[in-house]
Amino acid sequence: MLTVQRKQLILQRLSAEGQIVAKDLAQELGTSEDTIRRDLRELAQAGKLQRVHGGALPASPAMGDLKVRETVSIDEKVRLGRAGAAMIQPGQVVILDGGTTALQVARHLDPALRATLVTHSPNIAVALAAHAHIDILVLGGRLFRHSMVNVGAELIDAASRLRADLYFMGVTGVHPEAGLSTGDAEEAAVKRALHNRAAETVVLASSEKLLAASPFLVTTLRDISQLVVPRGTPARTLKTLRAGGVKVEMP
Repeated sequence: MLTVQRKQLILQRLSAEGQIVAKDLAQELGTSEDTIRRDLRELAQAGKLQRVHGGALPASPAMGDLKVRETVSIDEKVRLGRAGAAMIQPGQVVILDGGTTALQVARHLDPALRATLVTHSPNIAVALAAHAHIDILVLGGRLFRHSMVNVGAELIDAASRLRADLYFMGVTGVHPEAGLSTGDAEEAAVKRALHNRAAETVVLASSEKLLAASPFLVTTLRDISQLVVPRGTPARTLKTLRAGGVKVEMP
């Protein structure tokens, strides 16, 4: 089999089965594991998949910058944002991550809600400013322009003094084995710090993030309180996600 044919087969298998095990594929094709690993490495460099120990998982399509992500799964993110906003109760301290779904949470808050919202995203802070009864705490640091969020040691230190009721965590990959992941190591560290300061963590995940993986782990699926996915998510996907030990809900 030619290299281009093997790569096409790998991508087809990833789409159909959700993972590639290098050893099994090498045996099936009668080739060496080194050959399969080279194919996986080249496909990963092209952004077609995410390599993991022993094989590969689908790469998250949500790895683009904020402007790109604003054009993806728009209707899903509106519904997820509305569902997230409805979870916030009066008087709570809530951490709201950066990203396009978090922006929808901010836009759909009850105008009468009185609560404290903490964010490390300038964009989210501006959206929250439209709500007269919301107290807004902005965590500072170095601006990571790709996601328009602040990152760094100063921010993590400030987060250590928080005690929040709820954290809406944004990620680019949601997978039962690869966990909750994102594309930048420093951003992943900030997310872990915020997660550790909240009584509950909720992930609102649009469909392009489900069963996909990004390079940097934030935490495991079973470590969060709830995963909210779009209505109409296939039953097979729901079953696979729930096998990761997380409560999965649809708005």
